[in-house]
Formats: sequence, structure tokens, C-alpha cells
Amino acid sequence: MIRLVLLTDGGDSATAHVPGEGRRGHFPVESPGAERLAELLTGPGRSREAGRSASTGARDTATGRWETIGSVEQRVWPSGVATGIGSMPGTDIAEAAAIVFGELPDLPHIPELPDRGVGADLLGRTAGMLVDIAVDVVPTAYRITGRPGRHHRRAVDLRRWDVDAVTEAADRAGGTPWAVKTQVAGPWTTAAGIELARGRRVLTDHGATRDVVESLLEGIAAHVAELSQRTGSGVVVQFDEPLLPDVLAGALPTPSGYGTVDAVPEPEARELLHHVITRAAEITGNPVVVHCCGRRPPVALLRAAGAHAIALDATLLDGAPGSLLDELGEAWDTGVQLGLGLIPAEPPAVWPDLARVARPALDLVDRLGFNRSILAERALVTPTCGLAGATGGWLRRALALSRDVGRAFVEPPERW
Repeated sequence: MIRLVLLTDGGDSATAHVPGEGRRGHFPVESPGAERLAELLTGPGRSREAGRSASTGARDTATGRWETIGSVEQRVWPSGVATGIGSMPGTDIAEAAAIVFGELPDLPHIPELPDRGVGADLLGRTAGMLVDIAVDVVPTAYRITGRPGRHHRRAVDLRRWDVDAVTEAADRAGGTPWAVKTQVAGPWTTAAGIELARGRRVLTDHGATRDVVESLLEGIAAHVAELSQRTGSGVVVQFDEPLLPDVLAGALPTPSGYGTVDAVPEPEARELLHHVITRAAEITGNPVVVHCCGRRPPVALLRAAGAHAIALDATLLDGAPGSLLDELGEAWDTGVQLGLGLIPAEPPAVWPDLARVARPALDLVDRLGFNRSILAERALVTPTCGLAGATGGWLRRALALSRDVGRAFVEPPERW
């Protein structure tokens, strides 16, 4: 049976339903990949209960919840869910994956271990995902090249090892998480951080930007399919956009260092983000996260681009201008999930307790005038940024605090 639904971004899409199995996937009505997605759904994958509440129109399962509003069916986040941003210290991917699946059972993420060197950082991992575009390393950056070199092959190998480690960790953890999250550089960070053959940034060439983004989306589709098949879980894609504020402000230096690259107009930035977010949602059938931990993330732009969740550093919001607070309030009003970075990314001098790390979230809700119950309904709890600098025992403590704060949002302690 094929039933037509409407995704949250407003575009026409279809849901493939395999009778008796309860597995579903979203894709555009006219998508050439629709038949392939339906075929994949009949193979190994995660089964969801097909029972539906007659009174609410919602399915509650062990791995998440679907809600039907009119003709719209959406898979929604579990209440009080916590996850990591991505990076972690060390070079042992098996150990890192085991820690993540142990501390973040609802939404574990693929660990990123930049200490492993070239190809293990955000841009290197993303470059290794490109299809039919080879990227190698030069003294200044990652650069597109005519054929894959050893650095490109290393990035591909690292990703394969990551998937192996996550698969093993998922098997040992038992049960099935709501989803597994994978992180990729967003389109503008990718285009800003990778160079063309002659040294200019990809984003200075509209055609090259389009080609790189389409190549990346093809790579994401293959990666998501493998990750889902190997873990038996759904997949959430997180696009990291640390360079987006500089792209919008025209603050990126040219190769000579004496000038800056022209700013990308907001409508152009929004259009490309919307395309990528929409495609990622079609590929996964799940919400898409966009992460930007800058002091003033472009929340309104990301919301307009269709981000289902916007992850930011909530500890930087004290003293934020009214315009940014208005953007955050509008995001919550329209159903966008806010990923609130609350737990320090590096070990503080004095390790905080639950109440202290939750305080910025409680203050934000109070300033915006929402009921605090919205934190259980529309917030993801994360560290403030990646945990690559989380030395000693702080790594486990930071992830455990993320999980515990999420649970406290659902069942608040009396002293709150």
C-alpha cells in the first residue's frame, strides 16, 4: 500500500508501507529513487509496531512516536532525548562507540575522532563521502583533485571502520535506539572549507558548489543505507555549519590572505540549505538537525530553510539580543526542536551538578514566556560543542549529564 502524506517542509511526498512489517520511508512522489526505497524497506531494517491509538491518532513504540495531524504523518523526537555533537578525544573508535551507546541510548551518534589525523576531522570525513569527486590534502586545506590519493582513501577507510565500530557497539548494547545520528559538514561549510584545483574556495563557483553538494547528497544516501542496514536502526543526519556565519558575513579570507570572499546573500544560502535538508529528510525518513555553535547562529535562516532541529550553544544566550531571542521563540512556536548545548565541552575547574547545567535552558524558557514543559517536548540536550577536548573522566560525565538533564526535563526535580 502506498499512502500520500505531506512532509513538514510542505513538499509533496509519499510513504511506502510494507503490510505486516510497519516499516516506512518518505520520498518525493516523482522521485526516481522511490521504488528503490520501497525495495530497501522490505529487506533488513527496523520494525515498528503498526498499532495506532484510535483516540489520538498516534503510534507509541519502543523506538519513537508517529503523529498524524490531518493528512500529515510525522515521526517525532522522543521526549527528553539527549545526544552528542560528534567529536570525541582519542583514537580508539571501538571504545568511543561503546561509550556513546552506553551513555546515550536513545540517540547515539557516530563518534568523530579528529586525533586520528587527516581525514578524521569534520571536513575530511565529509570529503571522503563525496561520490566521483576526489579530494586530497595540500598545505592550506582540502582540495579537489583529479584522482583519489592516499588521504582520500584514508578518509574512506576511516568511515568504514567507524560504521564497523558502531555496528558492534549497537549489537553489544542490545535493544534498538530511536535512531543513530551521523554528522556531515553542511553545504556551506563544505563549499567554504574545500578548495578548487587552483586554490579558490568551492563556494566562489556556483556550478562547482552545486556539483559538490549533489555528490555529497549521493554519498549521504549510500552512507545512511549502510548504517541503517548494519545497525537495524533509523538514521538522523546532522549538518554541521561552523563556517555559515562567516559565509553570510563575507568574512572568509581569499587564498592570498589580503581580501575576503564575497558574502553569500541570505536567499541563496537559504535555498541551498533547504534543498539539502529536504533531500536528507527524504533519504532518512527522519528529522534533520543543523548545528551551528557560533555566538549568534542564524536561527531564522535555518528555520526558514526547513531545519527540523537547530543545535546551538545555549550557554552563550545570556545577554543575547532581543532579535535572536525572538528567532528562538518563533522556532519553538513553529514546532522546530532546539538542540540546547548545556554541558561544557571541556572539563571545568569544578564539575557542575544537574541544576547548574540545566539553568541556561530554564532561564531561556522563562525569558521567552513558554511553559517549562516545552523542554521535554521540543528540546534536545547536548554538550555545548564537540567533546574532542574532554580529557580525563569528563567525557563520560558530560555524556551522562546530557542524558540526565534530558530525563529531568521530562520529570523535573521538585527544587526546579
